[in-house]
Amino acid sequence: SADAIVVSRMRAAGGILLGKTNCPPGGSGGVTDNLVYGATRNPHDLSRSPGGSSGGEAAAIPACLSPLGIGSDSGGSLRIPAHFCGIATIKPTSGRVPNTGVFDHPGGLSDYRTQIGPMARYIKDLDLALRVIAGMDGQDSGVISMPLQRPEEVSMHGLRVAFYTDDSVIPSCASTVKTIRDCTQILSDAGATVDCMRPACLSDARKISERYWHMQQSSGAEVQRLFADWDRFRSAMLSFMANYDVIVCPVDAEAAPLLEMEKEKSRHGMFNYTLPYSLSGWPCVVLPAGASDVNGLPIGVQIVANAWHEHVALAVAAQIEAVSRPNAWRYRGANQKQY
Repeated sequence: SADAIVVSRMRAAGGILLGKTNCPPGGSGGVTDNLVYGATRNPHDLSRSPGGSSGGEAAAIPACLSPLGIGSDSGGSLRIPAHFCGIATIKPTSGRVPNTGVFDHPGGLSDYRTQIGPMARYIKDLDLALRVIAGMDGQDSGVISMPLQRPEEVSMHGLRVAFYTDDSVIPSCASTVKTIRDCTQILSDAGATVDCMRPACLSDARKISERYWHMQQSSGAEVQRLFADWDRFRSAMLSFMANYDVIVCPVDAEAAPLLEMEKEKSRHGMFNYTLPYSLSGWPCVVLPAGASDVNGLPIGVQIVANAWHEHVALAVAAQIEAVSRPNAWRYRGANQKQY
Protein backbone atom coordinates (compact mmCIF):
# COMPACT_ATOMS: atom_id res chain seq x y z
CA SER A 1 0.00 0.00 0.00
CA ALA A 2 3.03 2.31 0.24
CA ASP A 3 6.51 2.64 -1.25
CA ALA A 4 9.60 1.95 0.81
CA ILE A 5 11.23 5.25 1.78
CA VAL A 6 14.15 4.65 -0.59
CA VAL A 7 11.70 4.17 -3.50
CA SER A 8 9.70 7.28 -2.65
CA ARG A 9 12.92 9.28 -2.43
CA MET A 10 14.04 8.03 -5.84
CA ARG A 11 10.64 8.93 -7.31
CA ALA A 12 10.75 12.41 -5.75
CA ALA A 13 14.19 12.96 -7.27
CA GLY A 14 12.84 12.17 -10.74
CA GLY A 15 13.72 8.50 -10.97
CA ILE A 16 11.54 6.37 -13.25
CA LEU A 17 10.51 3.07 -11.70
CA LEU A 18 10.79 0.35 -14.36
CA GLY A 19 9.69 -2.51 -12.11
CA LYS A 20 10.73 -5.01 -9.48
CA THR A 21 13.53 -7.46 -10.20
CA ASN A 22 13.77 -11.09 -9.17
CA CYS A 23 14.96 -12.19 -5.73
CA PRO A 24 14.82 -15.25 -3.48
CA PRO A 25 11.71 -15.88 -1.35
CA GLY A 26 11.48 -13.16 1.27
CA GLY A 27 14.35 -11.28 -0.37
CA SER A 28 16.93 -13.24 1.58
CA GLY A 29 19.55 -15.73 0.45
CA GLY A 30 22.51 -16.25 -1.82
CA VAL A 31 20.61 -17.68 -4.81
CA THR A 32 18.13 -15.68 -6.92
CA ASP A 33 15.56 -18.40 -7.44
CA ASN A 34 11.92 -18.75 -6.38
CA LEU A 35 8.78 -20.74 -7.14
CA VAL A 36 7.01 -17.84 -8.87
CA TYR A 37 9.54 -16.70 -11.48
CA GLY A 38 12.23 -19.36 -11.30
CA ALA A 39 15.94 -18.71 -11.41
CA THR A 40 17.64 -15.59 -12.72
CA ARG A 41 20.70 -16.32 -14.85
CA ASN A 42 23.96 -14.48 -15.29
CA PRO A 43 23.88 -12.48 -18.56
CA HIS A 44 27.56 -13.20 -19.22
CA ASP A 45 26.96 -16.96 -19.17
CA LEU A 46 23.44 -18.33 -18.81
CA SER A 47 24.67 -21.44 -17.03
CA ARG A 48 26.07 -19.29 -14.23
CA SER A 49 24.54 -17.74 -11.12
CA PRO A 50 24.01 -13.97 -10.78
CA GLY A 51 24.30 -14.35 -7.00
CA GLY A 52 21.74 -13.21 -4.47
CA SER A 53 19.71 -11.87 -3.00
CA SER A 54 19.80 -8.81 -5.29
CA GLY A 55 20.59 -11.00 -8.31
CA GLY A 56 17.70 -9.81 -10.45
CA GLU A 57 18.91 -6.21 -10.58
CA ALA A 58 22.54 -7.30 -10.78
CA ALA A 59 21.69 -9.26 -13.95
CA ALA A 60 19.45 -6.54 -15.40
CA ILE A 61 22.12 -3.83 -15.36
CA PRO A 62 24.80 -5.52 -17.52
CA ALA A 63 22.04 -6.88 -19.78
CA CYS A 64 21.20 -3.19 -20.48
CA LEU A 65 17.68 -3.50 -19.08
CA SER A 66 18.34 -0.93 -16.35
CA PRO A 67 21.03 1.69 -15.71
CA LEU A 68 20.56 1.78 -11.95
CA GLY A 69 18.71 -0.14 -9.25
CA ILE A 70 18.24 -0.61 -5.53
CA GLY A 71 19.01 -3.76 -3.56
CA SER A 72 19.72 -4.88 -0.02
CA ASP A 73 22.70 -6.43 1.72
CA SER A 74 22.74 -8.28 5.03
CA GLY A 75 25.67 -10.63 4.50
CA GLY A 76 26.73 -9.77 0.96
CA SER A 77 23.53 -9.62 -1.09
CA LEU A 78 24.54 -6.48 -2.97
CA ARG A 79 28.24 -7.24 -3.17
CA ILE A 80 28.22 -10.86 -4.37
CA PRO A 81 25.75 -10.22 -7.24
CA ALA A 82 27.73 -7.16 -8.32
CA HIS A 83 30.91 -9.24 -8.39
CA PHE A 84 29.30 -12.12 -10.30
CA CYS A 85 27.62 -9.85 -12.86
CA GLY A 86 30.38 -7.27 -13.35
CA ILE A 87 28.68 -4.14 -12.02
CA ALA A 88 29.27 -1.62 -9.22
CA THR A 89 27.49 -1.31 -5.88
CA ILE A 90 27.85 0.19 -2.43
CA LYS A 91 26.74 -1.21 0.91
CA PRO A 92 26.49 1.96 3.00
CA THR A 93 27.52 2.36 6.62
CA SER A 94 25.00 0.83 9.01
CA GLY A 95 22.67 3.69 9.93
CA ARG A 96 23.09 5.64 6.69
CA VAL A 97 19.94 4.60 4.76
CA PRO A 98 16.48 3.82 6.21
CA ASN A 99 15.03 0.33 5.83
CA THR A 100 11.53 1.70 6.33
CA GLY A 101 8.97 -0.11 4.18
CA VAL A 102 11.34 -2.77 2.90
CA PHE A 103 9.85 -6.25 3.22
CA ASP A 104 11.16 -8.20 6.21
CA HIS A 105 13.88 -5.63 6.95
CA PRO A 106 12.67 -3.71 10.03
CA GLY A 107 15.83 -1.64 10.48
CA GLY A 108 16.74 -0.09 13.82
CA LEU A 109 18.46 -2.07 16.54
CA SER A 110 16.81 -5.34 15.49
CA ASP A 111 18.25 -5.31 11.96
CA TYR A 112 21.70 -3.78 12.21
CA ARG A 113 23.29 -5.79 9.38
CA THR A 114 20.82 -5.08 6.57
CA GLN A 115 21.60 -2.04 4.44
CA ILE A 116 19.84 -0.71 1.35
CA GLY A 117 22.14 0.43 -1.44
CA PRO A 118 22.32 1.28 -5.14
CA MET A 119 23.68 -0.86 -7.99
CA ALA A 120 24.89 0.66 -11.25
CA ARG A 121 27.46 0.46 -14.04
CA TYR A 122 29.61 3.36 -12.84
CA ILE A 123 30.92 4.62 -9.52
CA LYS A 124 29.60 8.15 -10.10
CA ASP A 125 26.05 6.74 -10.32
CA LEU A 126 26.43 5.08 -6.92
CA ASP A 127 27.36 8.43 -5.39
CA LEU A 128 24.42 10.11 -7.13
CA ALA A 129 21.88 7.56 -5.89
CA LEU A 130 23.30 7.32 -2.37
CA ARG A 131 22.79 11.06 -1.90
CA VAL A 132 19.13 10.61 -2.80
CA ILE A 133 18.30 7.68 -0.51
CA ALA A 134 20.47 8.47 2.54
CA GLY A 135 19.38 10.29 5.68
CA MET A 136 16.93 10.09 8.58
CA ASP A 137 13.25 9.53 7.83
CA GLY A 138 11.85 9.81 11.36
CA GLN A 139 10.89 6.12 11.46
CA ASP A 140 13.98 3.91 11.23
CA SER A 141 15.50 4.38 14.68
CA GLY A 142 18.89 3.09 13.57
CA VAL A 143 19.55 5.89 11.06
CA ILE A 144 21.85 8.74 12.06
CA SER A 145 21.99 12.22 10.56
CA MET A 146 25.55 12.15 9.24
CA PRO A 147 26.66 14.36 6.32
CA LEU A 148 27.89 12.67 3.15
CA GLN A 149 31.23 14.04 2.03
CA ARG A 150 32.37 14.28 -1.60
CA PRO A 151 34.64 11.63 -3.19
CA GLU A 152 36.30 14.34 -5.28
CA GLU A 153 37.79 15.78 -2.10
CA VAL A 154 39.82 12.62 -1.37
CA SER A 155 43.46 12.49 -2.45
CA MET A 156 45.15 9.18 -3.21
CA HIS A 157 48.50 10.59 -2.14
CA GLY A 158 49.39 9.21 1.28
CA LEU A 159 46.19 7.16 1.59
CA ARG A 160 46.84 4.10 3.77
CA VAL A 161 45.70 0.89 2.07
CA ALA A 162 45.67 -2.64 3.50
CA PHE A 163 44.99 -5.52 1.15
CA TYR A 164 44.71 -9.28 1.26
CA THR A 165 43.85 -11.98 -1.28
CA ASP A 166 43.28 -14.85 1.17
CA ASP A 167 41.12 -14.68 4.29
CA SER A 168 42.89 -17.77 5.73
CA VAL A 169 39.69 -19.83 5.31
CA ILE A 170 38.82 -19.89 1.58
CA PRO A 171 41.79 -19.38 -0.79
CA SER A 172 41.08 -17.17 -3.80
CA CYS A 173 41.54 -18.33 -7.38
CA ALA A 174 44.53 -17.08 -9.36
CA SER A 175 42.46 -14.56 -11.34
CA THR A 176 41.10 -13.03 -8.15
CA VAL A 177 44.59 -12.75 -6.66
CA LYS A 178 45.82 -11.03 -9.84
CA THR A 179 42.86 -8.63 -9.87
CA ILE A 180 43.44 -7.54 -6.27
CA ARG A 181 47.17 -7.05 -6.85
CA ASP A 182 46.52 -5.08 -10.04
CA CYS A 183 44.16 -2.79 -8.10
CA THR A 184 46.66 -2.17 -5.33
CA GLN A 185 49.30 -1.37 -7.93
CA ILE A 186 46.96 1.26 -9.39
CA LEU A 187 46.60 2.83 -5.96
CA SER A 188 50.32 2.67 -5.28
CA ASP A 189 51.01 4.38 -8.61
CA ALA A 190 48.57 7.12 -7.56
CA GLY A 191 50.53 7.79 -4.35
CA ALA A 192 48.85 5.53 -1.80
CA THR A 193 50.83 3.56 0.79
CA VAL A 194 49.99 -0.12 0.33
CA ASP A 195 50.53 -2.95 2.86
CA CYS A 196 49.69 -6.63 2.51
CA MET A 197 47.81 -7.05 5.81
CA ARG A 198 44.52 -8.53 6.98
CA PRO A 199 42.57 -8.40 10.25
CA ALA A 200 43.44 -11.38 12.44
CA CYS A 201 39.81 -11.95 13.43
CA LEU A 202 38.36 -12.57 9.95
CA SER A 203 37.77 -16.26 10.57
CA ASP A 204 35.42 -15.39 13.47
CA ALA A 205 32.93 -13.63 11.19
CA ARG A 206 31.19 -16.74 9.87
CA LYS A 207 30.90 -18.33 13.30
CA ILE A 208 29.28 -15.19 14.71
CA SER A 209 27.01 -14.84 11.66
CA GLU A 210 25.83 -18.45 11.87
CA ARG A 211 24.96 -17.99 15.54
CA TYR A 212 23.06 -14.82 14.60
CA TRP A 213 21.14 -16.66 11.86
CA HIS A 214 19.97 -19.24 14.42
CA MET A 215 19.37 -16.76 17.23
CA GLN A 216 15.65 -17.60 17.51
CA GLN A 217 16.59 -21.12 18.61
CA SER A 218 19.06 -19.82 21.22
CA SER A 219 18.61 -19.26 24.92
CA GLY A 220 18.82 -15.79 26.44
CA ALA A 221 22.29 -16.54 27.78
CA GLU A 222 23.44 -17.73 24.35
CA VAL A 223 22.13 -14.55 22.74
CA GLN A 224 23.97 -12.47 25.34
CA ARG A 225 27.22 -14.31 24.57
CA LEU A 226 26.61 -13.84 20.84
CA PHE A 227 26.41 -10.05 21.16
CA ALA A 228 29.40 -9.96 23.50
CA ASP A 229 31.45 -11.90 20.93
CA TRP A 230 30.14 -9.63 18.17
CA ASP A 231 31.25 -6.56 20.14
CA ARG A 232 34.71 -8.07 20.63
CA PHE A 233 34.93 -8.75 16.90
CA ARG A 234 33.99 -5.15 16.09
CA SER A 235 36.57 -3.82 18.55
CA ALA A 236 39.27 -6.01 17.00
CA MET A 237 38.34 -4.73 13.54
CA LEU A 238 38.49 -1.13 14.77
CA SER A 239 41.97 -1.74 16.18
CA PHE A 240 43.14 -2.98 12.80
CA MET A 241 41.50 -0.12 10.90
CA ALA A 242 43.16 2.49 13.14
CA ASN A 243 46.21 2.14 10.91
CA TYR A 244 44.44 2.25 7.53
CA ASP A 245 41.99 4.29 5.48
CA VAL A 246 40.72 1.43 3.31
CA ILE A 247 40.93 -2.34 2.92
CA VAL A 248 41.08 -3.83 -0.58
CA CYS A 249 40.11 -7.49 -0.79
CA PRO A 250 38.13 -10.07 -2.78
CA VAL A 251 34.35 -10.12 -2.89
CA ASP A 252 34.39 -13.87 -3.35
CA ALA A 253 37.11 -16.44 -3.87
CA GLU A 254 36.04 -17.10 -7.48
CA ALA A 255 33.97 -15.82 -10.39
CA ALA A 256 30.28 -16.71 -10.79
CA PRO A 257 29.74 -20.45 -10.19
CA LEU A 258 27.34 -22.69 -12.07
CA LEU A 259 23.74 -21.92 -11.18
CA GLU A 260 22.95 -25.49 -10.20
CA MET A 261 25.83 -25.50 -7.75
CA GLU A 262 24.45 -22.38 -6.07
CA LYS A 263 20.88 -23.70 -6.03
CA GLU A 264 22.02 -26.85 -4.28
CA LYS A 265 23.82 -24.66 -1.72
CA SER A 266 26.83 -26.93 -2.12
CA ARG A 267 29.44 -24.20 -2.61
CA HIS A 268 31.61 -23.91 0.48
CA GLY A 269 32.31 -20.47 1.87
CA MET A 270 29.48 -18.42 0.33
CA PHE A 271 29.73 -14.84 1.69
CA ASN A 272 33.01 -15.58 3.47
CA TYR A 273 34.69 -12.41 2.20
CA THR A 274 31.68 -10.15 2.80
CA LEU A 275 30.43 -11.24 6.24
CA PRO A 276 33.19 -9.47 8.26
CA TYR A 277 32.10 -6.08 6.95
CA SER A 278 28.42 -6.80 7.56
CA LEU A 279 29.28 -7.37 11.21
CA SER A 280 31.48 -4.27 11.40
CA GLY A 281 28.84 -2.12 9.70
CA TRP A 282 31.43 -0.41 7.50
CA PRO A 283 30.76 0.89 3.97
CA CYS A 284 31.89 -1.32 1.09
CA VAL A 285 32.12 -0.54 -2.61
CA VAL A 286 32.38 -3.29 -5.22
CA LEU A 287 33.35 -2.72 -8.84
CA PRO A 288 34.50 -4.93 -11.72
CA ALA A 289 38.28 -4.78 -12.05
CA GLY A 290 39.33 -7.97 -13.83
CA ALA A 291 38.24 -11.11 -15.62
CA SER A 292 38.74 -14.83 -15.07
CA ASP A 293 41.56 -16.39 -17.07
CA VAL A 294 39.49 -19.58 -17.23
CA ASN A 295 36.11 -18.44 -18.57
CA GLY A 296 36.30 -14.67 -19.02
CA LEU A 297 33.71 -13.95 -16.34
CA PRO A 298 34.00 -10.70 -14.37
CA ILE A 299 36.06 -10.43 -11.20
CA GLY A 300 35.16 -7.69 -8.74
CA VAL A 301 37.13 -6.01 -5.98
CA GLN A 302 35.78 -5.00 -2.54
CA ILE A 303 36.87 -1.67 -1.08
CA VAL A 304 36.09 -1.15 2.61
CA ALA A 305 36.37 2.15 4.48
CA ASN A 306 35.83 3.32 8.04
CA ALA A 307 32.27 4.03 9.20
CA TRP A 308 30.74 7.14 7.58
CA HIS A 309 33.59 7.28 5.05
CA GLU A 310 31.68 6.21 1.96
CA HIS A 311 33.37 9.06 0.10
CA VAL A 312 36.80 7.45 0.67
CA ALA A 313 35.68 4.04 -0.61
CA LEU A 314 34.01 5.68 -3.62
CA ALA A 315 37.12 7.76 -4.39
CA VAL A 316 39.37 4.68 -4.29
CA ALA A 317 36.89 2.79 -6.47
CA ALA A 318 36.81 5.66 -8.97
CA GLN A 319 40.61 5.62 -9.17
CA ILE A 320 40.62 1.89 -9.91
CA GLU A 321 37.71 2.23 -12.34
CA ALA A 322 39.49 4.91 -14.36
CA VAL A 323 42.44 2.59 -15.03
CA SER A 324 40.98 -0.92 -15.01
CA ARG A 325 37.59 -0.43 -16.64
CA PRO A 326 38.63 -0.74 -20.31
CA ASN A 327 40.20 -4.15 -19.69
CA ALA A 328 37.79 -5.44 -17.04
CA TRP A 329 34.81 -5.32 -19.37
CA ARG A 330 36.38 -7.22 -22.27
CA TYR A 331 34.90 -10.52 -21.15
CA ARG A 332 35.71 -13.64 -23.09
CA GLY A 333 32.62 -15.65 -22.21
CA ALA A 334 31.11 -18.26 -24.50
CA ASN A 335 28.38 -15.89 -25.66
CA GLN A 336 31.03 -13.38 -26.83
CA LYS A 337 28.87 -10.45 -25.71
CA GLN A 338 30.27 -7.17 -24.47
CA TYR A 339 28.34 -4.95 -22.10
